[in-house]
Amino acid sequence: MKFRKLSIFEYLLYIGIVAVGILLDQLTKWLAVRYLMPPPEDPLYTVPIIKDALHLTYAENTGAAFGMLANNRWVFLIISTVAIAAMIFYLFSGLSEGRLAGIALSMLISGGIGNMIDRVALGYVVDFIDFRLINFAIFNGADSFVCVGAGLLILSLVLEVIREGKEKR
Repeated sequence: MKFRKLSIFEYLLYIGIVAVGILLDQLTKWLAVRYLMPPPEDPLYTVPIIKDALHLTYAENTGAAFGMLANNRWVFLIISTVAIAAMIFYLFSGLSEGRLAGIALSMLISGGIGNMIDRVALGYVVDFIDFRLINFAIFNGADSFVCVGAGLLILSLVLEVIREGKEKR
């Protein structure tokens, strides 16, 4: 294992991404609860942004990503806590390879914490982004951060493998 010393800029960048990600996630969920909660007379209430493609629809998710394994709150809290702690250690220990990996980990951490806040405070996660074009599950900002962060982490790993391959030549 090789450790690299993070610059002050990197510390601030990663902490900023985590903080802004959590703030945006919680703000959008608060707005969803305030303005999208369906009235009793219309339980299928939805707000079309692009008709039959993108709607805003309030949903309460008691499962993992996209509603899998519903009603296992404590399992998710334990697994999330361990995963977030491991990512924080990896990010700030200097083990991550480069800034792209650091940004990716920061996004993963912010998404994990954003959904964990809901699970602890509410017992479920508030979802509201309803992408209907491909009949996709309703999701939220934290889920988006996790997916984009995972994609960036994969890209970072691929670029690192390519770089190492070029160095060996």
